[in-house]
Amino acid sequence: MNALIKSATIVDSKSDFHNQKVDILIENGNISKISKRIPNPKNYQEIKLENLHVSQGWFDSSVSFGEPGFEERETINNGLKTAAKSGFSSVVLNANSNPVIDSYADIAFVNAKANENAVALKTLGALTQNSNGINLAELFDMKNAGAVGFYDYQKPITNPNLMKIALQYASTFDGLVFSFPQESQITGLGVMNEHINSTKLGLKGNPALAEELQIARDLFLLEYTEGKLHIPTISTAKSVALIREAKAKNLDVTCSVAIHNIMFTDNELQDFDTNFKVTPPLRTQTDIDALIEGLRDGTIDMVTSDHNPIDIEHKKIEFDYAINGSIGLESAFGALQTLFTTKKTVSLLTQGKSRFGFDATSIQEGNKANLTLFNPDITYTFSESDILSKSKNSCFINTKLKGKSYGIIANDKIEIH
Repeated sequence: MNALIKSATIVDSKSDFHNQKVDILIENGNISKISKRIPNPKNYQEIKLENLHVSQGWFDSSVSFGEPGFEERETINNGLKTAAKSGFSSVVLNANSNPVIDSYADIAFVNAKANENAVALKTLGALTQNSNGINLAELFDMKNAGAVGFYDYQKPITNPNLMKIALQYASTFDGLVFSFPQESQITGLGVMNEHINSTKLGLKGNPALAEELQIARDLFLLEYTEGKLHIPTISTAKSVALIREAKAKNLDVTCSVAIHNIMFTDNELQDFDTNFKVTPPLRTQTDIDALIEGLRDGTIDMVTSDHNPIDIEHKKIEFDYAINGSIGLESAFGALQTLFTTKKTVSLLTQGKSRFGFDATSIQEGNKANLTLFNPDITYTFSESDILSKSKNSCFINTKLKGKSYGIIANDKIEIH
């Protein structure tokens, strides 16, 4: 793959060309030259785009594509094309398909389906068989097949001894164990944050305590086992404080936050819009402020779109019965830029790669081209026409965003729209 990118501003603090407007010559998938002006005698494809900025390829630690089993929600192929056009060159796929991804063969199937795409996909295996929380799945076999972690997507492990054994066992082969932060007995049938709005709306509440209790338990187990833990999509102020304290003890723990949990409060549920029914639930502004501070000081290691396509039959129904989840790949960059500078947004979207075995390749001559192309200054109201996913369940519809991705150059391929 050969190309010449013209007049692009590089946003990469690890590059010698950070904040410079340059041409970038790519030959055979590698960056061969970066300079103010580069001629094109070999007539390579030229890429000229309005207000073009280039960064390291963006990364998302939590996407769901449905396939196998839920292809009506999303397929692996279209999901990866959506990720590419949204600016993501690497993603981690959740195991919440049907059947659940819980064996060597399942991991191999998904990896084979994802081959030859511009986006690099790595897969999580289920932590327990069929994600039922009873018996551990074939963790070591899945690791050998390429699994980068083990997670029963959005299903808490209720048995603390099972979590203890998982951490101990996975540590023998450097496996990364996920624990969804929710104490299910306390959550009960809660469908939104337990606070003033849940009382006003007459909806059952899911208290912050349910998340914080589970995190406290898991951090005690982590300290006991000296394992390796990732806590996905935290949502409360106290959760940030608990993880900050654990990191001060040098425990091997990372965590993420979903972008919608730092964008929206539970006030959005006044109209019972099921697009805002997500797990963990939208919380309060106090929680958002603490989450953003956690991102600024490094307590929270990465942001995620927590992209979760749900078909219309399971979303446009009575609030109590709607499946939780929102898509988020297409809106991720524009949403973050309403909260952070371009430099910080790019930093957040490229953090956390090493935890999942991806290379963080800086924009330097001689390096492999792994690039996201974007315009950081365009402002627009996100609408259904901006959605590339098969499912349209986005909580960002009618939200003002800033910045759009043009696409990526990665894996010896160009994917630009």
